[in-house]
Amino acid sequence: MLIDTHCHLDAREFDKDRSDLVAAANRAGVAEIVVPGVSAADFARLRDCCRAYAGCHPAYGLHPLYVREAAPEDLDVLRDWLVSEHPVAVGEIGLDCYLPDLDLPRQEFFFVQQLKLAREFSLPVILHVRRAVDHVLKHLRRIEVPGGIAHAFNGSRQQAETFLALGFKLGFGGSMTYAGSTRIRTLAATLPLDAIVLETDAPDIPPAWLDRGRNTPQELTGIATEFARLRGMDLQEAAVACSANARSVLPRMG
Repeated sequence: MLIDTHCHLDAREFDKDRSDLVAAANRAGVAEIVVPGVSAADFARLRDCCRAYAGCHPAYGLHPLYVREAAPEDLDVLRDWLVSEHPVAVGEIGLDCYLPDLDLPRQEFFFVQQLKLAREFSLPVILHVRRAVDHVLKHLRRIEVPGGIAHAFNGSRQQAETFLALGFKLGFGGSMTYAGSTRIRTLAATLPLDAIVLETDAPDIPPAWLDRGRNTPQELTGIATEFARLRGMDLQEAAVACSANARSVLPRMG
């Protein structure tokens, strides 16, 4: 069975058909879903979503694209949720250097404080690293956390190996399914098998066959099929390995 290590199941894009999508994902072989947080205002919604569906696991964090609306007090809110709700990780946290209007120092403030919380509570982190891999690694070298997942990884081989040395797994999803994504596909095919977890990032990063349509967790089966093909593996073998990787890096999944 497959584990989707990054799916925003609580997103409002799924409000009209969430139960149907979870049922479809289960039928497609997706047994468990990790649902990362993005803002303190949505933590209760995320919790309720995960409680409603078996196999869903919450993470709580302040996403770098949302910290322009965040207040320092939201870090106290996050602390309370980490204590009371026992999530599988702190996330989605990190840095984003893709959008030019984002305030990098502000992102870094919230990122650093959340890394400190992850260290304090011995929790792994789910990282957003878009065009920011070296910036993120700089902070991870200073603030040691118990590993985690570099979501939607699109860095170099050297950067991948640095994450692995720090106890992280690398998340591969829809981007890997595009023929033009040569670097991602090469990494997916050649990195050690125990380095990789699979994800959808639904409703975002749709795989090639959706033609930029809404992504859903059931698409993980197709993503896993493409991953297995790239590695010359049996699908079941790839699914078992990637699911074991997810459990090893997110031990609170059980």
